[in-house]
Amino acid sequence: MRRRLAGTVIGLVVLPLLTLGLTRLRGVLNLPSQMLLFLLVVVLVALVGGLVPALAAAVAAAVLLAYYFIRPLYDVAIADINDVVALAAFLLVGAAVSEVVALAEGRTREAETLAKANAASREELRVLADEQAALRRVATLVARGAPAAEVFSAVAQEVGHVLGADGTIIVRLDPDGATTVAAAAGAHPAELPVGSRWKPEPPLALAAALRTGCPARCDDYSEASGASGDTVRRLELRSSVAAPIVVEGRMWGAIGAGARHDHFPADTEQRMAGFTELVGTALANAENRAELTASRARIVTAADDARRRIERDLHDGTQQRLVSLGLTLRLAQATLPADLPQLHTRISRVAHELDGAIEELRTISHGIHPAILSEGGLGPALRSLARRTAIPVDLEFRAQTRFAPPIEVAAYYVVSEALANTTKHAPAACAHITVEQRDALLCLSIRDDGIGGAHPAGGSGLIGLRDRVQALGGSIEVDSRPGEGTAILVELPLQPD
Repeated sequence: MRRRLAGTVIGLVVLPLLTLGLTRLRGVLNLPSQMLLFLLVVVLVALVGGLVPALAAAVAAAVLLAYYFIRPLYDVAIADINDVVALAAFLLVGAAVSEVVALAEGRTREAETLAKANAASREELRVLADEQAALRRVATLVARGAPAAEVFSAVAQEVGHVLGADGTIIVRLDPDGATTVAAAAGAHPAELPVGSRWKPEPPLALAAALRTGCPARCDDYSEASGASGDTVRRLELRSSVAAPIVVEGRMWGAIGAGARHDHFPADTEQRMAGFTELVGTALANAENRAELTASRARIVTAADDARRRIERDLHDGTQQRLVSLGLTLRLAQATLPADLPQLHTRISRVAHELDGAIEELRTISHGIHPAILSEGGLGPALRSLARRTAIPVDLEFRAQTRFAPPIEVAAYYVVSEALANTTKHAPAACAHITVEQRDALLCLSIRDDGIGGAHPAGGSGLIGLRDRVQALGGSIEVDSRPGEGTAILVELPLQPD
């Protein structure tokens, strides 16, 4: 309607002005020239207003030509048949030109509309591609078991980028109803630093998402009051959206995004759902890993405690009784008459076998759990182990303090098992052991010059070493290329003694 109105106005203004001008030039321009000028006005009206105003302008132009420029002048009658033909031709050409111009204009507008639609589609595809790329980056972090803090930070950054938010925040719901900031990006970090506690209140979208467990949004904070209202005003937020984070059916927290200038599109809350699902997966994985690690640690600790009890029972019970029995035999042998040499020999043989059994029991007891490890610490225990090993062992112990019992036990058995594998399977001429403390880690390096080829998946004792190390949150790397010896690198996080 606006186009038609504009075309009509142009016709109503230009046609009278053109008529007035041509009446003054009647002696200069002939009828074909006058018709051509009126035809140009019809084309102009068609370009602006479309077909209907152009047809009306063509009819009006024909009437003006007949009245002012075709004899007899100032009369609707036409004396010459040639003028009638010319006027009819003008109407036909005007109508045809109007149709062609209107059709071309329509095609142009269709092309513009299609171009806009294509541009919008390309923009939607670009936004979707950016969103999928962001989800893949976060999913990669989750899949490789990245720490929860790293996942939170990445999600806050990616959500802010994908949604075009001025600030993004992830909060954990605490038992008292308040929240703890787990990650923030954009405008939020200075106002709400990670680790700070905050209680979102209505009408904040975060408060609604935490209360209902459903996505929420708020596009008007003009009536926000209280601490939350002050926070919104300091952040200069105009709109915000939020989505809950659910971990294995329970509300864990929420993620929110805020904008300072524009409102978020209507589907923003749904687009956040993919990120909240990844956060929930990361949290569930982290909890499962923590539970698994704690379970393995409990198993290892229970096994170590059992070893320690067996060693103590053998040392304080069975071994002492055998020693006492040996002393009794020696005393009985000393009291025998000298004229019983065969009995002397038999008792001496029994006492000697008993001494051998005591020594074997002492060795077994030491292998179960060396008493020197509990009494003297890791350094003396490893030195004793190195002296007893069948191959030369070069030990460098660069730690000067005692460590927590689980750490010392794990380190001792890692070295013990590694040396046992070297002696049995390498075979190696020598081994080199380095023990040192680096910041909050106890680092072990066990190397030999054997034949190599050891692999934890091959069913060797390295599997037990890996389980023991990982149960304490440590890491173990095995480099055992055939013909190049074996190197085992272990890092154990230190615990309070």
